[in-house]
Amino acid sequence: MKAEDIWAMLEDVTDPEVPVLTVVDLGVVRDVQFVSKDHWKIIITPTYTGCPAMQVIEEDIKARLAKENITVDVELVLSPAWTTDWLSQDGRRKLEEYGITPPQDEGDKSVLFGKKPVIPCPLCKSKNTRLISQFGSTACKAHYQCNDCQEPFDYFKCLK
Repeated sequence: MKAEDIWAMLEDVTDPEVPVLTVVDLGVVRDVQFVSKDHWKIIITPTYTGCPAMQVIEEDIKARLAKENITVDVELVLSPAWTTDWLSQDGRRKLEEYGITPPQDEGDKSVLFGKKPVIPCPLCKSKNTRLISQFGSTACKAHYQCNDCQEPFDYFKCLK
């Protein structure tokens, strides 16, 4: 068994809050380390400190690898802090297809410069949208509405 094999198995573990994303897409899996025969260590970082999904993710990682008779220690590390830069391009595409606007590179600098971010609608692609709430279905998302197609949607907040 090689580290690449473990990484491939982790592609089967989805985020419980955004089930179209794998933990690899999300970038929460930081490292895979060999410990001994059929025993590995997986290092994960939460998207937010205190993210309630991390315990489920840990259990899901252990359950997936147990299917292959592999035991695993999962270590949660907080530093360096997770950033949306760790979200894969495939993960960004999956978010948009699911109806969640992926993080925009510019982030929200409205507090610094008074300019509101342009958050495109994942459905009609319009940039004519408005913030409804800083908090969407989870703390890592904000809730927006498109002024053109009128559809509400979540935006996966940009963290740098």
